[in-house]
Amino acid sequence: MNAATLARTLAEIKGKSPTVALVGSPNSGKTTLFNALTGLRAKTGNYPGVTVDRKVGIAKTPAGLVRVVDLPGTYSLHAISQDESVAVQILKGEMVGEEKPDGVLVVADATTLDRSLPFIAEVLHLGLPSCLVLTMIDELKARGGDIDLARLGGELGIPIVGIVGNRGIGIDDLRARIADLAQWSEPRNLPQEDTESRFAWADGILQRVTRSRPRSSRLTQALDRILLHPILGPLVFLAFLAAFFQSIFSYAAPAMDFMAGLMDQSADWLLANLPAGMLTDLLADGIVRGVGAVLVFIPQIALLFAVIIFMESCGYLARGAFVVDRLLGWAGLEGRCFISLLSSYACAVPGILATRSIPSPRDRLATILAAPFTTCSARLPVYALLVGTFISREKVLGPFTWQGMTLMGLYFLGGFTALLSAALFKKGMLRGATLPFYLELPPYRFPSLKLVTVQVLRRIKLFLRRAGTVILGASVLLWILLNFPQPEEVDGRAPEPQTVLESSYAAQAGQALEPLFAPMGFDWRINVGLLGSLAAREVLVSTMAQVYAYEGGEEDAEGFGKMLRARNPETGEPRLKRASAMALLVFFVFALQCISTLAVIRRETNSWRWPAFAFTYSFAIAWLGAWWTYLLLS
Repeated sequence: MNAATLARTLAEIKGKSPTVALVGSPNSGKTTLFNALTGLRAKTGNYPGVTVDRKVGIAKTPAGLVRVVDLPGTYSLHAISQDESVAVQILKGEMVGEEKPDGVLVVADATTLDRSLPFIAEVLHLGLPSCLVLTMIDELKARGGDIDLARLGGELGIPIVGIVGNRGIGIDDLRARIADLAQWSEPRNLPQEDTESRFAWADGILQRVTRSRPRSSRLTQALDRILLHPILGPLVFLAFLAAFFQSIFSYAAPAMDFMAGLMDQSADWLLANLPAGMLTDLLADGIVRGVGAVLVFIPQIALLFAVIIFMESCGYLARGAFVVDRLLGWAGLEGRCFISLLSSYACAVPGILATRSIPSPRDRLATILAAPFTTCSARLPVYALLVGTFISREKVLGPFTWQGMTLMGLYFLGGFTALLSAALFKKGMLRGATLPFYLELPPYRFPSLKLVTVQVLRRIKLFLRRAGTVILGASVLLWILLNFPQPEEVDGRAPEPQTVLESSYAAQAGQALEPLFAPMGFDWRINVGLLGSLAAREVLVSTMAQVYAYEGGEEDAEGFGKMLRARNPETGEPRLKRASAMALLVFFVFALQCISTLAVIRRETNSWRWPAFAFTYSFAIAWLGAWWTYLLLS
């Protein structure tokens, strides 16, 4: 079912078919259950008036279609963040534009039922028809645990279904329960609504329904003795990062070389087989080579997302939050901020949106302002091009090369700057107390490879959509600016490409910026790339591919990198000096070259003051950093 069909079906069944809401704490298996019920047929967006994710899907049951709404993960219905507030409003029918659900699927991890029961009591107090879904049943049994589900259902007065979401076990039974929604009984034997009563009630139920408690996971205990160790933990974390960044160059290289050759061959074929003229040049140089210069980096981006998603699914990233918690505390932030900053390594936009789970307005704003410094995937094509071209492949430590270590250094520089800026904000204009933070460390689990693959493909699809819209549009616009106005013919001869380039609108814009960027050795060509990168950071690569192609000659076929290092026949100097390339790298570490990020900061803060502030101070840091780098290496 494609997106259009799904949206149409959801609109048709709204108000006619029952709506079931999924509610549960983070790491409870709620998202896996949602994917299993809907078959990944889900529509995503935001709730009206807020930026909290809204996922709605369709589940097929024996009685027909049912709307399934995946509510934001929450530990309590006493909301302290925007995420939790949205979940409470929907369950109470107070969310504008959203129907009150006809029933609730309360999702809980069977291995941590003692922590879940007090929250379950909160949900049951709402009086909605409810069904308890216990996930991780296989893990419960593997660790020697046993719960009398029938007696637990009798104690709560609601139906209970045990499932293993990633293997599909119990999903058909749950569909049958959902089809029988009208027969769900009302909860009973509930405690008073105060905290003490809920925990006492939960302890009593557990004693009556638990045949044997699950043993602690030996694997989790063994790994945590190392990974959470105050000394070994950070060292392992650093080693993992070093191996990760080295792999981006080592393992993605063959696929990148294949795609680069494919793009070059496609452009050459178009030039050889289509009638000569501006339209063919636009298609070959502006579109195929322009967009292709960015698409070449898809293997690296896919590897980046695959590792991050895998480590998140297996439970290690939660340990990463624990390891860096002391560092975040030094910056005046709390653990929720780590999740937002970590998300920003994929893209600053979802990272900034993830700050809605931070209850403290000061912490939230400090995180929003710091997030753009983290190295998003859009910077990766720029880093890969310049590092791969100007940094040696020589091994420096075992299997690690200077390229891999340089890439890791760039990521660390961005991350350190994000923390430093957050610390300065929290100790200055955003000074305030930090709220308590609760972090649950889930057991280590081997993630579903299918789920990881689907999530990676979804992110690659988003990147390709970006390449097909923003980057394509920017590449076409840039080609036009590089080719117009056309100089007059001399003696009936068409002007040379170099003459066209130097008289173009793009050259004029780049030359106007030369006084600003001359201290870093940037010429007007790089300045044009910086202007284009405001639409999307990756556009710098496609921009440079087009600009330098006019001077590339036969060296074009030998690769973009060699073309950049080659000497200009007129000046005798490299087309891009190494010191300027390193300065450009540093500039991209700090500069907020992304209109989308500025727009989402405006939406999240409801003011243009903060995006203007973020752009200005990040540009100032980027300019100074690039200047110092150029001075040191010249």
